[in-house]
Amino acid sequence: MIALHFPSYSFKTKSSENKSYIWDEIRKKYIIITPEEWVRQHAVQFLIQEKKYPIMWMAIEKQFTINGQHKRADIVVYNRSLLPHIIVECKAPHVKITQETFDQIARYNLALDAKYLMITNGLQHFYCQMNFEKESYTFLEELPEY
Repeated sequence: MIALHFPSYSFKTKSSENKSYIWDEIRKKYIIITPEEWVRQHAVQFLIQEKKYPIMWMAIEKQFTINGQHKRADIVVYNRSLLPHIIVECKAPHVKITQETFDQIARYNLALDAKYLMITNGLQHFYCQMNFEKESYTFLEELPEY
């Protein structure tokens, strides 16, 4: 897998039947390494190791419903009240982050009401803080630490 613009992390990996797997600390199982999963696992470690968010307050591929359609957020970090605090949308490194990506996570946030959004393809990272009164978001230099 390619090097990403995250700090270097150690991952448990294995190979089986010509497939490579990476250990997911949140789901407690090995997951097939795809380019998007590679980014997701780096984002998880970034949140844990750099931003100090507790593992127990994270969910991977959190399912929810918007207008009768089932959706999944790549990563949801909850606050002390167990309400969504951060939503993370991960894309594969070759996928450009566009306005459509921001629109996607903003739609997800209509259902989840997280205070912060993170969008990454592993090479570029964007952080936003929601302003629910103005129904807008403001770009941030960094996500807040826990």
